[in-house]
Amino acid sequence: MAAAPPAPPAAAAAASASASQSTPSSTAAKDVPRDPVPRNPIPLSAGQEQQVRDLYYKRVRTYCADEIRDFASCALNRTISATWACRPQRLAMNSCMVVHATQDEMDAARAEWFATRELRRREREEKERKRVEQEKFHREWWGLDEQGRRRVDKK
Repeated sequence: MAAAPPAPPAAAAAASASASQSTPSSTAAKDVPRDPVPRNPIPLSAGQEQQVRDLYYKRVRTYCADEIRDFASCALNRTISATWACRPQRLAMNSCMVVHATQDEMDAARAEWFATRELRRREREEKERKRVEQEKFHREWWGLDEQGRRRVDKK
């Protein structure tokens, strides 16, 4: 039977330090506030994450709509000169977006996405139902079978 390899010095020091501090009176673990709900309760697919990001960007743009409008009106009909001619408007727009682009806004966008999840599912089901109805009507109108070929009536 082979012996286990020796632990690295840093790991051994950390293990001995944690063993000496594992008394019940230790309050280090109690001092750390914990979120009652984890930030990401359900892992999302890449497309779902993109939908959350779109909501997030939309929310941030609504907060900074005036600054964005000011910069856009300044940059209208300008090309390279917009860089220095519209610098104050650009800086105001960017600082507004930096102020509002926080993790709390991302969490709010994620919560909004989860809140509207059932509505999106119902919309998809309704769209699919309408598509099937239209396909059925099209086949009846043109006299097509299930493969899309014209039915021939034998007399």
